[in-house]
This record gives sequence, structure tokens and C-alpha cells, in this order.
Amino acid sequence: MSLVTVGAELLAAKERLSPYKNNITVFGSARIKSSDPLYQDAYELGKALSDGGYNIFTGGGPGIMSAANKGAYEGKSKSIGLNIKLPQEQDSNPYLDEKFTFGYFFSRKVMLVKYSSACIYFPGGYGTADELMEVLTLMQTNKMDQVPIILYDSGFWEPLLLWIKQAVEKSYINQKHFELLTIVDSIEEIVNVVEKEICL
Repeated sequence: MSLVTVGAELLAAKERLSPYKNNITVFGSARIKSSDPLYQDAYELGKALSDGGYNIFTGGGPGIMSAANKGAYEGKSKSIGLNIKLPQEQDSNPYLDEKFTFGYFFSRKVMLVKYSSACIYFPGGYGTADELMEVLTLMQTNKMDQVPIILYDSGFWEPLLLWIKQAVEKSYINQKHFELLTIVDSIEEIVNVVEKEICL
């Protein structure tokens, strides 16, 4: 990893993305198919938030990202994808008003949250968990402004929440940092949290 290259990538992304305001970042599995009910849920969320005046940021790839971008693209606000170059190429989904491709996960993760007013997490794998834990750590250590962190599908997230609760009981994590998380089971709940916490 070249620090010069990373710095140039961050600067270029800043110039492209900083004009966008009222942004919501949606995370989730790239492997979810369009036939999965979660895909339809992410599409409906993207559409509802876009029509409500919020731009949608995602990782720009398939699965949940594609679904949320599609909803936003068909809505009234902007659909923005922050893709990543991978050994097995991850193509950008076709539902983007703006796209930026990163060479490094580090700089991509910074930009996914730097201009975001809320972070929404659908079920996913290592990448989704990594992005969630990094944001929680940044907020815990006051390296990032606190924004709503919304976990969708309580059944999926319950094992992780149990682990966090055990960490709280052992004082590895403060209760107030556990309370950074909001767990929901409907798109309407997500929209209500966003509208309550974020003033346009």
C-alpha cells in the first residue's frame, strides 16, 4: 500500500463526494439475489429515503447494494456507488447517478461514512461486519461524529447482539456504546428513525 496513492485516492474522492448532503449509507451482502425478500426490502428503503430527500451511498456492487441503489435511482434524490477493485472484478451496479472506484478498502470505508448522516446495515458477511465494527469503534473513541446506526432484521443480528451484551457485562464495552445500535424489523421503522434523527 502506497501512502501517496491512498492520499491521492482520498483527495479525489473528497472532491467528488463532498458536494452531496443528506446522505444515508446502506451496507449489506453482495451475494443476495434479486429473488431474496431482503433485496426487495432494500429496494423499498432506497426508494423511500430517496423520495424523502436523502441521497443513498452504497459500496456500488451487487446484492443489497444494487437493490438500495435501484430504489434511490428511481427516486427523487441521488444514487451513489463507491466500488472497489478486486482480484475477481466486482462490477458497479447499473443504478448509479455517481460512481467512484477505489483501489483500497481503507479509503473506501472512510468515504462511505465521512459524509453519511446515518448507517444502515442489512444482513451480510465479513465485509458488512467489518464496516459495522469499524464505525462502532470510531464512535466509541470519538473519532467520528455519532450518527444513527440501524441494524435491519433482528433475527439475523441477535447472535452478535448477545456477544456485545456479554462484553458489556464484563465491562469490555460501555453500555452507552451498546446503545448506539438501533435494531428494527421493518422499512417503516428505518425511515421513522432517519426522519426523527436527521433534519433536512
